[in-house]
Parts: sequence; structure tokens; C-alpha cells
Amino acid sequence: MSECDTLIMRQNFSSGVKWENIVGYSRAVRFDNRIYVSGTTATNEQGEIVGPGDAYAQATQVFRNIEKVLRQAGAAFEDVVRVRIYVTDISKWEAVGKAHFEWLGQVRPATTMVEVKGLIDPRMLVEIEIDAELTAPEAVN
Repeated sequence: MSECDTLIMRQNFSSGVKWENIVGYSRAVRFDNRIYVSGTTATNEQGEIVGPGDAYAQATQVFRNIEKVLRQAGAAFEDVVRVRIYVTDISKWEAVGKAHFEWLGQVRPATTMVEVKGLIDPRMLVEIEIDAELTAPEAVN
């Protein structure tokens, strides 16, 4: 079978937060065996910010949110190959790094952490985006 004969499959996943419809993006996109998770913040099911003022609590909530969409896309943290972390205060790197280690320490993906001027809500301290790659792509229902 040639590359031209291979079926390329794209699926969009939504978390339902208001920003997705305002800006026009998906929480995650699965393209064949690759999954791209958009910048994710520490919001709960009601769209409220979790852990105001606490970088560790926010990072932990972010990883919970990412875990949920990875599962929907047929992946897990073991499939993560790249992480980008944006923090509004780089002096909080250890708290965010601790959460990263708890969720991804055994996986050891390529990771970057940078300080940014601000996020969409000033109470947000951290935003994380993730890329994952499945070794055996399967369709997701």
C-alpha cells in the first residue's frame, strides 16, 4: 500500500470550556497516531479556576484535564513525547516541576518551561500543552 492509499484520520476533541467557541479551537486534535493537546489551564468541569495562587495545585489540575482528553483520544501519559509549560512566574518552577514529575517522571518526554507575561485570566499561573504519539494507531469511537 502506498502512502497515497493510507487513510488519514483527523478527530477533534472539545472540553466544553467557553474559550473554545470564542477563539475557534479544539482541546485536542488526533491526526492518525499523533495527538496534539492545546494549551490547558487549571479549570474544573464548571469552568472555574482551581488553586488560585497555588502553582502546584494548578499544574496538578492541568494534568488531570490533559489526562481526560488523552483518554478520549485513545492515549495515555505513556504516549506523551513533548510538553510545553508556560508559567507566569518562573520562580514557581519547582512547584510546577514537581507536578510534572508526578505525572510524567517515568515517561521523561522532551519538555520546555518558559515564563510568559500573562495568560488569558490573571488568576491562571500555568498553561501546558502536550504532544503524544501512539505506536499502534487505532480508530477512536
